[in-house]
Amino acid sequence: MRLPTVLLSGVAALALTAAAPALAQVAPGAPGETPTWVNAAKTGAGASYEAYVDGQYRDGGPTGDVSRVWFSIADGVLTETMYGLIHEAQIKQLRFAVVTEDGLSVEGTDTTHRTEYLHVDAEGRPLSPAYRVITTDKQGCYEIEKRIYVSPDDQALVVRATIRALRGDITPYLLLEPHMANTGVGDRGWHSTAPLTQPTSDGSTSYSVLHAAEGDVHLALWASAAFEAQSVGFVGVSDGLTDLADGRLDHAYASTGPEGGNIMLTGALPVLRTGESLSRDFVIGFGDSEPGAVREATRPFVTGLDEVLARFNGEGDRIGWEDYIASLDQLPRLAEQSTDGGKLAYASALMLKVQEDRTHAGALIASLSNPWGDTVDASNPSTGYKAVWPRDFYQVAMALLALGDEDTPLAAFRYLPQVQVDAETPGNTGATGWFLQKTHVDGEIEWVGVQLDQTAMPIMLGWKLWKAGLVSDAELTTMYGRMIKPAADFLVDGGKVGLLWNDRQITPPWTQQERWEEQEGYSPSTTAAVIAGLTTAADIARASGDVASAARYQTAADDYASKVEARMFTTNGEWGDGQYFVRITRNEDPNDKAPIGENNGQPAHAEDRIVDGGFLELVRYGVRAPDAPSILATLPEYDDQTREDRFRVRYDVNGVPAFRRYGNDGYGEQTDTGENYGVGGEMHSGQRGRLWPFFTGERGHYELAAVLNNPPADAGWTEARLAGIRQTYVRGMESFANGGLLLPEQAWDGVGHPTAHGYQPGQGTNSATPLAWTHAEYIKLLRSLADRAIWDRYQPVEDRYAR
Repeated sequence: MRLPTVLLSGVAALALTAAAPALAQVAPGAPGETPTWVNAAKTGAGASYEAYVDGQYRDGGPTGDVSRVWFSIADGVLTETMYGLIHEAQIKQLRFAVVTEDGLSVEGTDTTHRTEYLHVDAEGRPLSPAYRVITTDKQGCYEIEKRIYVSPDDQALVVRATIRALRGDITPYLLLEPHMANTGVGDRGWHSTAPLTQPTSDGSTSYSVLHAAEGDVHLALWASAAFEAQSVGFVGVSDGLTDLADGRLDHAYASTGPEGGNIMLTGALPVLRTGESLSRDFVIGFGDSEPGAVREATRPFVTGLDEVLARFNGEGDRIGWEDYIASLDQLPRLAEQSTDGGKLAYASALMLKVQEDRTHAGALIASLSNPWGDTVDASNPSTGYKAVWPRDFYQVAMALLALGDEDTPLAAFRYLPQVQVDAETPGNTGATGWFLQKTHVDGEIEWVGVQLDQTAMPIMLGWKLWKAGLVSDAELTTMYGRMIKPAADFLVDGGKVGLLWNDRQITPPWTQQERWEEQEGYSPSTTAAVIAGLTTAADIARASGDVASAARYQTAADDYASKVEARMFTTNGEWGDGQYFVRITRNEDPNDKAPIGENNGQPAHAEDRIVDGGFLELVRYGVRAPDAPSILATLPEYDDQTREDRFRVRYDVNGVPAFRRYGNDGYGEQTDTGENYGVGGEMHSGQRGRLWPFFTGERGHYELAAVLNNPPADAGWTEARLAGIRQTYVRGMESFANGGLLLPEQAWDGVGHPTAHGYQPGQGTNSATPLAWTHAEYIKLLRSLADRAIWDRYQPVEDRYAR
């Protein structure tokens, strides 16, 4: 519905001058129940496409003002919605409750759902992260269709809903649960109704506005027609859903009063008879004041919501997501390597770009989710996975580069000094050069464990960008002195850390934490990255005129490479013939059966009992050839599916090779009760890490490396092997995608209680979806197949160690 600007401006003014509610209208029950987040198994995630201005996000560029709004979808409802920085959630969820002749039905709990893309090409490949979500009552009483997208020129989210009565009379209610300022406590809520000077085209004579705020962050939900009734209240006591337990909204509280808490905003819609339908539009605006939030909520109505969607999509001469997809010159070639017509490749391209902050250009997060969020306390701010890990960051930047995106990886490289420890890092009294374990996108420190792969990967990314011609020699020399040399020096010398709790001495390639952030010692995957990082650093040092440092870096890399097997390959292990790479060893003797640490509620076990796929990274980066004896000896132990579940890693699911992180992994749901990981902040012995789909891609990369290592004269044989990799590993990764074409962190392995979700083997769990790393691995596997070369292979490393 399109409204005249002058009319809408008058409506906004009336809403803002509404009289304050009387004291008797204040909802009781503050602060409400202890808040949590929601299901992390998202089927949709979105944000607007914003074009860089000189490598940064600024208003006034080709895409206009920068929108800083992100949303997610799970269980058929709108879930965590962020405004400001990418981790700053303002909404927990928006859903409908419907009173039917069979009782009260709540969207998400009492409905089935499907998620579709609103804007696709002729082959059905998504062109923007705008969604159509359909929920259907399990008793067949109603269906709700929602179209969800961001207004790209405003700080606003659009939800266009159509509700259909399928059987019997129904009364729908909109339920909005704010979690302002990234917590579910301290929120205040109120509502207002604004009369119109003349009816709209659909006969409406007034507008309804629901408000929430905490501090200087405000939200306003503007409805396209007045609600039949409105209420605000405290969750579990005076909120609309609690009130509707008897099928009636008995109370209409105007405000939650001055005391903040866990609140819900409720709007009643008209009764619908069998066969009737109702369409209503809702726009949620965000701002630093009540007038600001209302202004952002009303502007999309002035523009027209169809036009807003066209701008979001980039249709015609508008600049939006279509333009970004069109800029990815490698995407069509990569899509040809898929087995699903390119649908997941296009969705992955969207997801990788969506999960970038829109204030700090190049700040790439791990996932737009909070793992197992429905049992995570939201009383205190939490980033969850909406944060920067240099390892995940590297994976995403490399995948974007593989797609043909030249701008985002370059912005990412230039962003990295913000998360590197130097003399100016707040609180640092120790060694410099290493990269922080986990930070907010603005660089605020969160976790401070030292993970040497996360210090090596920024060097590796810089080398790739330099060789691709995206980083000039002059910039490379500048970045060498500013970032690369301090990182490489740390990979050689280590040092005494002095930041927050961390005061450990680091002596590379011994790492305080490996890539799973849980164990200290010598790790094949970490060491592979360190060797690649130092070898590429040596190449960069030579180009920058620092010959002495180049020699020092290469000498250290040679030393680390020469001792890989001696430090990490057992010859008297418990499994098979006793010869294989262990996951990690705390000392330099992989044969002494020393225990590694307890973690995630799991007891410590001898190092030779724990196998993982980290050794494959030695092949990926070029430290070892795919037919190296140590690699070939480890594959059978990694693949052994006869081992007891505690120590077993591989599980073939519907013919797809799938792998856990390692044997004895406890980062997952409880096998005995089905409860989420870490409920109440406590670890439990029944916890079990599940299958991680990106390992299917890692194994596919190894198989491709093996084919390419010694190609036979028979080209037909090679083509058959490549086709087999596509059918096994590419198709395998595609099988893990959900209905919204999003890839998870973990997928169900079928062991133990299937949880309240009744998971089926291969289905993504409530850990984290979409995981950027999984989408990145899929894209990189497609690129490797298209190139007939491993995308993450480093030529100087391969030439020196694997030939």
